[in-house]
Amino acid sequence: MPTRVAAIDCGTNSIRLLVADDDGGRLTDVARRSRIVRLGQGVDETGRLAAEAVERVRVALVDYAALAAELGVERVRMAATSATRDAENREDFRAMVRATLGVEPEVISGREEAELSFTGSLRDLPDETAPPPRVVVDVGGGSTELVLGDRDTVRAGHSMDIGSVRLTERHLRDDPPTAAQIAAAEADIRAALAVAAGEVPVAGARSLIGVSGSVTTVAGLALGLTEYDPYRIHHARIPAADVRAVTADLLGRTRAQRAEYRVINAGRLDVIAAGALILREVVDAVGVAELVASEYDILDGLARSVRSRTAGGPAWAGTAAGAAPLAGRGDRAPVELTPDGASWTRPDPR
Repeated sequence: MPTRVAAIDCGTNSIRLLVADDDGGRLTDVARRSRIVRLGQGVDETGRLAAEAVERVRVALVDYAALAAELGVERVRMAATSATRDAENREDFRAMVRATLGVEPEVISGREEAELSFTGSLRDLPDETAPPPRVVVDVGGGSTELVLGDRDTVRAGHSMDIGSVRLTERHLRDDPPTAAQIAAAEADIRAALAVAAGEVPVAGARSLIGVSGSVTTVAGLALGLTEYDPYRIHHARIPAADVRAVTADLLGRTRAQRAEYRVINAGRLDVIAAGALILREVVDAVGVAELVASEYDILDGLARSVRSRTAGGPAWAGTAAGAAPLAGRGDRAPVELTPDGASWTRPDPR
C-alpha cells in the first residue's frame, strides 16, 4: 500500500515541496510547489538569518502545510541546507518551523545534501542518457554539491561554500557585474573546486548531471525556450559550449535585460549569472562535452527517504496549531519577493 509523503527542501534561495505516493521506493508525484524566499539573504556577511527572510519561509510553510493536509499526507520530512547550517540563529528558525509545520526541521550536513542530490537526480534516469560513472552537480544558493557515483552508489561527495546568492552578494554587486568582480568570483569558484578535487576524483567520469533551478534555467536558455518547460528541460543534453555562451550572455546583461528571458523566474534574475558561472566552471573542471539537465534533485532524494527516516514515529498530525491556508489572510503581499508571487507548480516531467 503506497504511503503519501511530503518532502520540503529549504535552501538558501528557494523552498520547495514535493508530495508523492511512495510504493516501496517507487515515487508517483502528486504535487510540486516552489517559492523564492531568499532565506540566505545577507547570511554570508552577517552570519545570521534575517527576520524578514524567516518570515517569508514561515508564510510559505503555512501554505505547504495546508496543501499537505488537504492531500492527506501521512509522513513529512523537511531539510534545511546551506544558509541554515551557517546561521548563528538557526535554533530560532527551527522553533518557527516546529510551530508552523509540526515537525522538526533537519539541518543536514553538506555530505548528506550531496548524497540526496545524487539519489534524487538518478530517478528514472536511463544509463544511455548519462552512463556511469557519473558526476552530479547541484548549484544551490549558498553551496554547491559535487558527487561522484556509479549506477546507484555514491563513491565520493563534497559540499563547497559557493552558491548563486553567496557569490552575488560577495562579488557580483554591480549591474551588470564588472570584469574585476567576475574575475574575483571565478577565483573563489576555482579555489573551491581545487579543494573538492582532492575528495571527488572526477577525471574518470563519463557523464555530468546538473540539478537545481540555476542549472535547469541555463538549460532552458541554451535550448532557446520562450517559456520554462520542464518536459523539454528534463534529461536534455546541453553542449559545454552552450553553457559557456549562456553564461557569457547573462554576465553581460543587466537584471532588467535578463528579465526579457521569460525562462528565468523573477526571483532568480539577480543571482542567475552567478549560478551559471559556477556551472560553467564545473563543466570545464569535469571536462565533459555536454551536461545532462535533470528536473529531479535533492527534493526527490528527500521524498524517497521519508518513509525510512520517519518509520516507527507517529504519523504527521496535519497543520500545526494556528496554521491556516493563506487564502483569506492579509499577510501574503508584504512578504512576497517577486511580482509574480514566485510560486508555481512544476509538472512531473515523465
